[in-house]
Order: sequence, then structure tokens, then C-alpha cells
Amino acid sequence: MSRPKDPGAADMVCAPLPASVQAGPMNHAIVRVARLHRMLAAQLLRRVGLHPAQELVLMQLWDHGPQRQIDLVRMLGSDAATMTRTIQRLEHAGFVRRRPSPTDKRATIIEATPAGRAVRRQIEDIWTELETATAAGLTPDQQSEALKVLRQIEDSLARAASSSI
Repeated sequence: MSRPKDPGAADMVCAPLPASVQAGPMNHAIVRVARLHRMLAAQLLRRVGLHPAQELVLMQLWDHGPQRQIDLVRMLGSDAATMTRTIQRLEHAGFVRRRPSPTDKRATIIEATPAGRAVRRQIEDIWTELETATAAGLTPDQQSEALKVLRQIEDSLARAASSSI
């Protein structure tokens, strides 16, 4: 299991809560955890030449087959510009190909290439390693409770985001 190689990673975990964020300790904790998780994911995904979130596109294509780009945007909760850049990078690396939709001239179909399908097992292994690192030291009951709390937080944030639009 890999550990974050960033020399400041351990300091982020141990640093006391700055006075400026006293009003939002959960926000601060979420930012710290997300940063460390993304850092480790990036280190692990480098093994197969990917950046974080690119593997999510491949996973969708493996599970659901070729998809319209707009459907990938919706399924992954992305925005169109970010998805376009992600697809371009995956295409440049040889993991996906784009083709026009046979039924909608405005739509682009994204599909995994043989190279994109060939990295599936490696990416699944990376996700297993990331999950192991993420849950290290937690009992199965604590993991279940953490998932429950994270779902509640996600639901709260989704409601807040949709009501502020």
C-alpha cells in the first residue's frame, strides 16, 4: 500500500484547526480528506498513465458500453468543459475513441478502445488499494457508519446546491 509522497501530507493530518476556519470544522475536514484521497489516487493511477477521475469515465464505459458524451457528464456529475478535456486526454492516450452518433448529428459517442479495456484489472486493483488505504484502521462497523454519514452529507450538499440554483 502506497502512502502519500508529498512531504506536507503528514503535516496536513496533524495540523491543528486554523483559527480562520473555526466556524466550519466539517468543511475543513472534508477538504483535507478529499485532498489526501485525491493525492493518493493520483499516485496510484500514474501507474497506468491516468489522472484522477479519468478512471471513472472508463468504469462507466466498461459497465454501460459506449455512451454519449452528455450522458457521461450527467452520470459522473461533471460539467461539459471538464468532460471534454477528460475525453480528449483519454483519447490522446489511446484509452477511448470518439465517433459521431448514428442517430443524433449533434451527439458524440465515446467508447473504450482495446487499450482502455486492457487496463480494467489494473484500475480495479488500484481502487482496491485505495479503498484499503482509505479504510485502514476502521472496523467493518465503522466503515458502514462512515458510509452512512458520507451519504447523509452528500444528500445535504445536493439539496443545498439544487436549492441555490
